Amino acid sequence: MHIHILGICGTFMGGLAVLAKEAGHRVTGCDANVYPPMSTQLEAQGIELIQGFGPEQTSLAPDLYVIGNVVSRGNALVEEILNRSLPYVSGPQWIGEHILHNKWVLAVAGTHGKTTTSAMLAWILDDAGFAPGFLIGGVPMNFGISARLSGPGSESDFFVIEADEYDTAFFDKRSKFMHYHAKTCILNNLEYDHADIFPDLGAIETQFHHLVRTVPAIGRLIVNGDEASLGRVLQRGLWSEHESFGCSDGQEWAMIEHEDGSFEVTFRGAIVGAVRWELTGRHNRCNALAAIAAARHVGVPIAQAANALAGFLSVKRRMEMLGVVNNITVYDDFAHHPTAIATTVGGLRQKIGPAGSGCRILAVLEPRSNTMKLGAAKEALPGSLQDADLVFGYGRPDLLGWSLADALAPLGAAARSFEQLDALVEAIADAARPGDQIVVMSNGGFGGVHQKILEALAR
Repeated sequence: MHIHILGICGTFMGGLAVLAKEAGHRVTGCDANVYPPMSTQLEAQGIELIQGFGPEQTSLAPDLYVIGNVVSRGNALVEEILNRSLPYVSGPQWIGEHILHNKWVLAVAGTHGKTTTSAMLAWILDDAGFAPGFLIGGVPMNFGISARLSGPGSESDFFVIEADEYDTAFFDKRSKFMHYHAKTCILNNLEYDHADIFPDLGAIETQFHHLVRTVPAIGRLIVNGDEASLGRVLQRGLWSEHESFGCSDGQEWAMIEHEDGSFEVTFRGAIVGAVRWELTGRHNRCNALAAIAAARHVGVPIAQAANALAGFLSVKRRMEMLGVVNNITVYDDFAHHPTAIATTVGGLRQKIGPAGSGCRILAVLEPRSNTMKLGAAKEALPGSLQDADLVFGYGRPDLLGWSLADALAPLGAAARSFEQLDALVEAIADAARPGDQIVVMSNGGFGGVHQKILEALAR
């Protein structure tokens, strides 16, 4: 089958392209914006990319068009497909019908931590010899690719998927995860996000309840018991096995934490394993608990799963160190929601020591997500950046619809905002001094600012 993918450079659709190519289909695709790591991954797979959404692409005559949720009515190619009654389907539906239909699906849902937790779970299963397939919204450094059908030389029965609550397509407004039919399902956390499609938190809780309804009785939910929102979801109805994890009293999966970031895993009050690794932050430890619990559901012993995480290498764009110049370290991170920003900056603060100890954090932020552009979370920005010593924001009011400078004003002289990328880079380079940690946070390419900062520091 020849499939042509609209919106192929998104993390999900790019992963779908890799799976389809591996499954033996001819794959082509188009998109408006191309940036690494997805563009380089697609090129390495030999997948033909077309810039833009020109209607002339119908001359490729594919058997099926797979349409991503980045594409809406009014798109020239979509209109041509509809006018000519050409066959089309959403990405999640195609995945559900062609990749997942005969698999034991382990899905990871939640507002934050989906990518990292999915990568942890895939690594644990791979280390245990399960050779799982996976589709993850990032590039796990243990694998070097965001998607595969199964491990080399195997036909695994298991598939790990990052289960996004964002809507499926312009013609299907259910959350993507409704198409996956998970047997093991992690509910990591749940708070308000995606202000462009959800009017309030209750609307997202309804989608999560729909997900819970699809998990079979022999399936298992691994749920963050610290989240009141997830508690409300389960109160609407629960038909499968259920285990809780978290840091509050009464959770079945818990941990004994140590200052170096390592921890003991406890299950129903007993110590059952230990994780010794280089990752920092309680969020990563909670992600690990969930992954260990999910792996147990398919037969991986707890101690073995915990030991496997010593070899976990994290995910590209999740506190990925890009370089060190003059003893100034530059990181790239995908954080774009205030909670994720606070977690990223707070985790780095824990790693390098308290403010005033000699190491400064320079936080560089691009509020680019739809939720941020709509201003739904702008009041939370100052609080999310409180662990940073200096804050550099980038955003034009005519594109944001609100003033980033005004939003950051509560931080006083510690925060500055810029509308020109070159001015932003120059200010960062002027302010940086040996020992500083610069963390760049955006869910997009950010105009290649990471490399520009490294080059400016070198000069």
